[in-house]
Amino acid sequence: MKSALLLPTLLFVAACGRLPNAAPAIDAAAIDAEALRLMRGADVQGLALAVINDGRVAHVAAYGRRSVERNLPLTSDTIMYGASLTKTAVAFLVLQLVDEGRLRLDTPVAELLPRPLPDYPDYRDLAGDVRWRALTPRILLAHTSGLANFRWLEPDQRLRFHHDPGSRYGYSGEGFYILQTILEEGLRLDLGREMQARVFDRFGMTRTSMSWRPDFSENLADGYGLEGTMEPHDERSRASAAGSMDTTIADQARLWAGIVRGDSLSRASRAELVRAQFPIASAHQFPTLTSETEPRNADIGLAAGLGLVTFRDTTGTAWFKGGHNDSTGNMVVCLERGKRCVVMLSNDVRAERIYPALVRAVLGETKMPWTWEYAWLAAPVPDRSP
Repeated sequence: MKSALLLPTLLFVAACGRLPNAAPAIDAAAIDAEALRLMRGADVQGLALAVINDGRVAHVAAYGRRSVERNLPLTSDTIMYGASLTKTAVAFLVLQLVDEGRLRLDTPVAELLPRPLPDYPDYRDLAGDVRWRALTPRILLAHTSGLANFRWLEPDQRLRFHHDPGSRYGYSGEGFYILQTILEEGLRLDLGREMQARVFDRFGMTRTSMSWRPDFSENLADGYGLEGTMEPHDERSRASAAGSMDTTIADQARLWAGIVRGDSLSRASRAELVRAQFPIASAHQFPTLTSETEPRNADIGLAAGLGLVTFRDTTGTAWFKGGHNDSTGNMVVCLERGKRCVVMLSNDVRAERIYPALVRAVLGETKMPWTWEYAWLAAPVPDRSP
């Protein structure tokens, strides 16, 4: 990568009125230098990063290229794919509805929809299994539905329960599709509009949307896979609770600062977001339905929160959320103490190889369960950086 394209776009917010438990000041120059070093070692084409301290945006940077073929730089306002970071934003919306009394986390889906779930064409496969009645918003948000991540991963591409709802963790985008059905069919809400009004507009996220906007094409990131092959950005025409958010690192900085502060939520709902809803015993997050377990998860209290994963760090409660596809690697890690977060978006999936080291550079040593999040870390790629 040419040095001119490695110059970061920076945004600083001065810290003031610090409290005794406030997060330590960050060294933005050192973070930038480490990010660039790690990117070179892993052949990462583009990476955007934000640091949140004391619940405020402290640093935003973008490095590398949004398009290798056209030699275009990645900037802090480049549109990137949010992927499954969408799920936490949707959970934030759901908890607002809970605060308003429009939804309860433990109400069965049968009471939330005007018709039985299997009467909807997308869920006819569940007609012969009464376990759909046990589904609740909490179960869906905590990924304990018993459904595969996506039905197209099933041998016959049909939806089915692999275990009783609420009995074990298993990451499921299908669960968020059902949650969206509850919002749209039960509460008669338009998910895209509600997310825009309640989340994106509220936090001043002017370049974020749940569906494609034509103006995004002016500064848009292409994606790059493990072999460096370019994948064009997918123009998603319909809002999807499982992951349709287009966004920028500047907007994501605002979002996660608002989430870690608990803006727009009651104290009870903010606590519920990161509370350990259900223990996670699986050895890895993916594949989702294997029986392999990891007893050491209990040592850090690894558990499902609502639309995120929570654990016990040395400083107290911590949590994280990833977003991934073949050409996207996103990750957010937050520590409750000091309201400290690092937010990382990349249009190159190889960036996931450097996230453990990059988070360490920003937050210091943590108990973040990297090998659970990224199973391939059991055999890490050597660091080739100088």
